[in-house]
Amino acid sequence: MEKIWNDLKNKLRDYCEKNGFKEVLLGLSGGLDSAMVSVLAADALGKENVHTLMMKTDYTSEQSLRIAKKIAELNGFDHKEINIQPVIDNQKKFLAAAMDTEPKNIVLENLQARERGKILMAFSNQFGYLVLACGNKSEAATGYCTLYGDTCGGIAPIGNVYKSDLFELAKWRNTQGLALPDEVISRAPSAELSPGQKDEDTLPPYQVLDAILKLYEREHLNEKEIAVAGFDEETVRWVISRYRATAFKREQMPKAL
Repeated sequence: MEKIWNDLKNKLRDYCEKNGFKEVLLGLSGGLDSAMVSVLAADALGKENVHTLMMKTDYTSEQSLRIAKKIAELNGFDHKEINIQPVIDNQKKFLAAAMDTEPKNIVLENLQARERGKILMAFSNQFGYLVLACGNKSEAATGYCTLYGDTCGGIAPIGNVYKSDLFELAKWRNTQGLALPDEVISRAPSAELSPGQKDEDTLPPYQVLDAILKLYEREHLNEKEIAVAGFDEETVRWVISRYRATAFKREQMPKAL
């Protein structure tokens, strides 16, 4: 874990130096991915050069607000909480009028992610910060992300780390000094774009998903071979089908370290 962390840290520092960025910005959601990116950035660049935004909506839990604030306090970087719900409400009304119908739920979910991306890029333009995208390799492989939303950014520091490995990396980082509240590691992953939403409502459990992805991406096994290795055939079929169907998203994502 130490080698992985130091490799990511050095790559992020080198990327910023080569591209002339001293300060970085990211959306701190209260979830594990953004938490890890914020701590990694503080380790790589110094806490004084890290800025985070908690962009809350009506679906943002009090737990997420508390976790985001705690992470900033533990690591000493600049953190701001803003309410974007009024903007979402206005855009919903605008779209309903423009479309002559009420927007679908997927439209409204993606609208939240894209509004956050828009705000991050506005801050980047205003202050010269490099925006860090917080997506992981599991999400990228399955297209579990919003183009022009949470995929906004100049670099994806954990874009080559599978989600299940990220949990282990987080536990290791805390052994080096408390940087993450335990609840950000133990809580069920959620994008919080709709009531009660959880990642595993859409995806297989990350341990299963990542094991299949590793066999497919790294070992180049086919569906039948992966199923023979001990995985449910239907799950394997879904994962590989999803991987292929969302290739267009990966073509448009920020470079992963």
